[in-house]
Amino acid sequence: MLSVEQSEQNVVFGLDIGTRSVVGTVGYMEDGQFNVVAQNVQKHSTRAMLDGQIHDIGKVGNTIRTVKEHLERETDIHLTDVCIAAAGRVLRTLKTTFETEFENNHEITDEDIYTLNSQAVEQAFREFIEQNTTELKFYLVGYSVMHYYLDGYQIANLEGHNAGKVAVELIATFLPDDCVDGLYKACERADLKVANLTLEPIAAMMVAIPERFRMLNLALVDVGAGTSDICITDGGTITSYGMLPIAGDSITEVIAQHCLVDFNTADQIKIEASFKDSIEYVDIMGLHKTITAREIAKVIKPIVERMAKMVVQQIRQLNGNRPVSAVFVVGGGGVVPGYTKAIAHDMKIPEERVALRGEEVMKGIRFLQDESEIERDSLMVTPLGICISYYEQSNNFVFVSFNGEQYKIYDNGKLAIVDAAMQAAFPNEDLFPKRGQELRFTVNGKERFFKGELGEAAIITLNGRQADIHTRIHANDIIEVTRSTAGRAGRGDLEQIPEFKSTISMNVDGVQVNVPRVGIVNGERQLGFYSIKPGDVIEIPDHDTAAQVAEMVGIELTDDMVITVNNEVADGNTPVYENFKVEFRKSVDAIMDYYKDYPDADEVAIEQENEEAVDAADPEFSITEDAEGNVSISGGSGEPSVPAFEPPKRVVTRDLHVVVNGEAVTLHGKSEYIFVDIFDVINFDLSTPNGRSIVTNVNGATPDYMQPIHEGDKIEVYWR
Repeated sequence: MLSVEQSEQNVVFGLDIGTRSVVGTVGYMEDGQFNVVAQNVQKHSTRAMLDGQIHDIGKVGNTIRTVKEHLERETDIHLTDVCIAAAGRVLRTLKTTFETEFENNHEITDEDIYTLNSQAVEQAFREFIEQNTTELKFYLVGYSVMHYYLDGYQIANLEGHNAGKVAVELIATFLPDDCVDGLYKACERADLKVANLTLEPIAAMMVAIPERFRMLNLALVDVGAGTSDICITDGGTITSYGMLPIAGDSITEVIAQHCLVDFNTADQIKIEASFKDSIEYVDIMGLHKTITAREIAKVIKPIVERMAKMVVQQIRQLNGNRPVSAVFVVGGGGVVPGYTKAIAHDMKIPEERVALRGEEVMKGIRFLQDESEIERDSLMVTPLGICISYYEQSNNFVFVSFNGEQYKIYDNGKLAIVDAAMQAAFPNEDLFPKRGQELRFTVNGKERFFKGELGEAAIITLNGRQADIHTRIHANDIIEVTRSTAGRAGRGDLEQIPEFKSTISMNVDGVQVNVPRVGIVNGERQLGFYSIKPGDVIEIPDHDTAAQVAEMVGIELTDDMVITVNNEVADGNTPVYENFKVEFRKSVDAIMDYYKDYPDADEVAIEQENEEAVDAADPEFSITEDAEGNVSISGGSGEPSVPAFEPPKRVVTRDLHVVVNGEAVTLHGKSEYIFVDIFDVINFDLSTPNGRSIVTNVNGATPDYMQPIHEGDKIEVYWR
């Protein structure tokens, strides 16, 4: 019986489940250095895996159990949790940028950054689903932040900054369901729970290319047995991933065909050719044979060059169709003669810039085993990276129930209900309150709308308790979401339209009144309280007509009625604007009587002045006027004490009402008026030009400045 539980020892157990073998590592991180307690390698007894894909879960599970039991005996630790890495022929990646804006003076917190990343990942997932044309179901298995931006400028860390516009650019990675499920089920067969999942190129990157080197444009190629995993760095971050289903097994198959041996024997010949001059073997006919390493190199040269060419093409594609500055190669498949030289040749970079990475990148790793038992070569890079990635990104899959169905979700350590909704393909719009349908109509030929009202947000419970989309979730949580609802459709009345004023003020038959406005809706007149309908065609003129005014004030128009607008004879269709004067009389005589009975105020004032002047000369005199307008003086007690009096000439003035630039204007103090008189009553500065010339119009014609103007004239004056 094992004496210590894994959780008590605080060690990590990593498995590199490869196409040809399984490598197990037990170790721990201390003061930034990873310490290897024990390692074990077991080859698959059959080809249970092909091209990084598990084909026989039971046999791979047995190999994992063998590695686990060997390490348990060596460490006396009961291993229960394991870290693994995924590879696959159909790895998919997608880059996306998500931007949002915070209120001014908002200090960005770690929670804000998490939300920003989550929204970007959700956007990437939606974009990926739209682009996925296969029938395969994909899982999001990881993402890497490439850059953060603050107000458009790249920044290393957003936390603590005052927010404005913030953005994140990231690369999300997707693998098919069967790739992930196969790894999990194989581990379960060995009584292991997956504690962390990463991608093989990320794991290799942890060891092979330290963070300080990632400012350079580099490529890492992890050549395993079934896949060649590629990772590109530039500008301090990982910029892209890729995988190719061609690696060491393709070379082994060529050797098997040439030597007429089974796959395992061919694999052994390939390994020995890397450090022996000649290799002895027995073919399937039972004959003992010998082959030189030189001959092996010649046999495999075409497939090695083909592998290198495919890898270089993939690197260029991932790197924006340009070469990288250097290439690091790890994994057993990259050890074969001529591989690194072929990459350098196809990449058109010096040979010394393509190199195997092995012992030189493990100086920061301490091995507690007997040094003689350890080979610090390129085969160990990925297994060690799997363990180290646990401390860097602690990612795993968890199972949750969402609306009664089980879903597997990639756990980044900060899972929330929104992540489960995304994995369940729950529509994003059903989480948030939805607006009711917009009310759309036109006003004076232009489209307008009233927004619908917001409905209710989704009702969310987590394990029976009320929650929201940001509530954190864990393995086996039960999530229930009732879809959000839409609010009432948009609605509004005519009077809510900005162009619609409630009333127009005007003088009607000598009385100042406020006449209600009307709008023309689908050809019919409507008042302000009219409820707008979808598709209504609304016209809102900036005036009423004389007939509309009459209707509003309760005057019935008859055939013998005369209408005047600003003292000019008009009809029912004549426009009546703000502050206009409108009169309705039974006949022309009635209008004349009106002016006779109510003379102009200036006329009355002049007559009073004449009478007062005569009285002042001699109180006994009186003044009379005959029908022709001749004035005579009579009366008095004798000779006047003053010279003979000549009564002053009678001058009668009148008001004149005109429309200037669309507004009613009244001129005072003269009996006759000419065009230039309007400048005494309008605000128009002739001394300060506001254009090249002055445009003038009287009733649509260009006037002379001394031209007489009359009652009701329509005048325009403006700079052009």
